[in-house]
Amino acid sequence: MIKIYHNPRCRKSREGLELLENSGKEFEVIKYLEQVPTKKELRDVLNCLGITPENLVRKNEAIWKEKFRGRLLSDEEILDAMISYPKLIERPIVVNGNKAVIGRPPEKINTIL
Repeated sequence: MIKIYHNPRCRKSREGLELLENSGKEFEVIKYLEQVPTKKELRDVLNCLGITPENLVRKNEAIWKEKFRGRLLSDEEILDAMISYPKLIERPIVVNGNKAVIGRPPEKINTIL
């Protein structure tokens, strides 16, 4: 089952969702600001993406700049930050089996459909 980690307030995320809707494939929408992923779910997504936790962080978010920028953080601490402040999670993320992409630009989603 295809999953999209979606933030309805984000234009890129809405564009990614529309792309999925137009694909005709079944998928699950996870509004990650309401359904905050567990640490295991984030690790699974990171494994599918093939990136480190730091590469999944939206570093321009005010909360990152205020609380975390310039600090030497472990992967665990970054995961904890994303769980505490899910707004820090890059979006949209689309997972299909053991593959995933960050839909920036949204057309990248086509590579795993």
